[in-house]
Amino acid sequence: METVNLTESQKKARRGRNIALGAVLLGLVVVFYVVTLIKFGGGMAG
Repeated sequence: METVNLTESQKKARRGRNIALGAVLLGLVVVFYVVTLIKFGGGMAG
């Protein structure tokens, strides 16, 4: 099996995309968590 050797700029670009994707996923987790807290909090108050 042949491997692909990436240049430094390609490695840097890949790392940037990975960090951006991780940040987006973390943001979604936070949004779902906050929405869940709001839904359950509203149910308990009433």
